[in-house]
Amino acid sequence: MRTKTYLIVSFLVLAALLTGCAGAAFAQTETPADQGDEAKVTRTVTVTGSGKVYLTPDIAYITIGVHTEGENAAEAVASNNAQAQEVIDALLAQGIAEKDIQTTNFSIYPQQEYDTEGKPTGKIKYIVDNSVFVTVRDITNVGDVLDAAVTAGANTISGIQFDVADKTAALSEAREAAVNDAGVKAEELASAAGVTLGDVQTISEYTSGGPQPMYDMRAAAPMAEAASVPIQTGQMLLTVEVNMVYEIR
Repeated sequence: MRTKTYLIVSFLVLAALLTGCAGAAFAQTETPADQGDEAKVTRTVTVTGSGKVYLTPDIAYITIGVHTEGENAAEAVASNNAQAQEVIDALLAQGIAEKDIQTTNFSIYPQQEYDTEGKPTGKIKYIVDNSVFVTVRDITNVGDVLDAAVTAGANTISGIQFDVADKTAALSEAREAAVNDAGVKAEELASAAGVTLGDVQTISEYTSGGPQPMYDMRAAAPMAEAASVPIQTGQMLLTVEVNMVYEIR
């Protein structure tokens, strides 16, 4: 009986040893054939391309305001309200839609008065400002809008900006030009270095060319003389830059 048990145990030990050897042999066959090869490194070249498009503005933005002062806060506000309403009515009469007239500032604050020697007089005056942001969609009407606003009582005009309402087509043109420019630069660099270009790895874009400030009128005195205001829209420059990374071989 002992001899039989010994034989069974010996057989099990032998089977375990054979299984371990087979497992070791299998692990070795799964070792990648290129395990000793160096990892592949992707070589690249980075270039920046620029595309520019000149646009003729077709829309304008203007900030128009009324500035009043008075010794009594209520009277100063009432005076400003009446004057501001006349300005708004004048803008509407020029064909400006109500949706294109937006109040951007209304403020009232006290200010100490001083004599000629710079000493406080003890008197307080109240400063009231009311400003609206106006969108002029008929670019040829900008001068008339300014004239009408000043005549109606506007005495602060600032930040006239010209823009293009829809820049979709221009952006597409500038992007294409920027990518082509980057491609030419990449080809030149690759040729000079004795390599060839592969696939594009990454592309990033930067766009510049927003509304252009063109006009600024602030002092109250010149407002009275502002008649037939000459306006030159000029041109806008829209620039798109792309940063492209190419594989090189």
